[in-house]
Amino acid sequence: MPRNSPEPTKAKDSTQTSWRRWLLAALIIGGLIVGALHWGDVKKFAELTAEARPAWLAAALLLQVSTYVSLSAQWWLVLRKAGSGRPMLRLLPLTITKLFADQVVPTAGMSGNVLLVDRLKSIGVPREHAMAAIILAILAYYLSYAAGTVIAVAMLALRGKLSLLPLAVAALLLTVATAIPAAILWLRDKGDDALPGWLRRRESVREMFEMVGEAPRELVRDPRLIIKLGLLNFAVFVADAGTLLVCLFALGLHAPFDAAFVGFTMAAIVTLLGAVPLGLGSFEATSIATLRLMGVPFEAALSATLLYRGVALWLPLALGAVLTRRAMRQ
Repeated sequence: MPRNSPEPTKAKDSTQTSWRRWLLAALIIGGLIVGALHWGDVKKFAELTAEARPAWLAAALLLQVSTYVSLSAQWWLVLRKAGSGRPMLRLLPLTITKLFADQVVPTAGMSGNVLLVDRLKSIGVPREHAMAAIILAILAYYLSYAAGTVIAVAMLALRGKLSLLPLAVAALLLTVATAIPAAILWLRDKGDDALPGWLRRRESVREMFEMVGEAPRELVRDPRLIIKLGLLNFAVFVADAGTLLVCLFALGLHAPFDAAFVGFTMAAIVTLLGAVPLGLGSFEATSIATLRLMGVPFEAALSATLLYRGVALWLPLALGAVLTRRAMRQ
């Protein structure tokens, strides 16, 4: 075969195209299965929507839209800093698609990160800049979770509600939130040489660390950029807690912000540390229990949590499936 033959490149491109199609198809099928298995939750959400006060329900939807804008702003900031800026309107659908993948496949965000790199490359972003965006987003994600956890523990302490269980959960989250970003930065600098030999021999693992190593070092270690991204991610945290609070208002119960913030934070931590797709069951149970701890009546805590999940999970899940389907066609 001639030295410059295009056959190996064509074969590689064909393999990548097939892999992308299988990934997107698996995500769509996973979303449909989850929706079918939990159709009762979707129906309950529809019933609660009919009973909710429209103005507060609209406020909840606006708060959720703000979370996607904040997340898209992270990619926008990183890509602009890297010299590969893209319009926010092009990044917003990618954010929804990524979150759809994260929710359907419980892999601590890795499924969404793989999909995001692929989608960023599809709009002309160099792979190294896409990887930098992923690494920085992970750092900001755990930074915001650490901040939210500390604030939630302080709120519990001020209310006199702090006990051993939430303290242990918070300590575990803070350990994870410190270890994972530190490991990512260490592996970014060391590359696959830091891996045991048996792992280095696996081509998929080696390629992943090669991609991570391509991210510009000065970009992923820019403290000002990391702080900006952390604040944007924390804004998502506050907006989600605000959505839960507004869901309580929509059902006619006025509760303090700290009840919603602690309820959402503890539920989000349990979902993050667990491996249940969409956090189904674990999020609801933790949210209801924590809201009860903060003085919210059981029926109101149950209804508000289910209404929140409809606004923050089921509606975006349907939109994410549509956008993923469109990406598969493209």
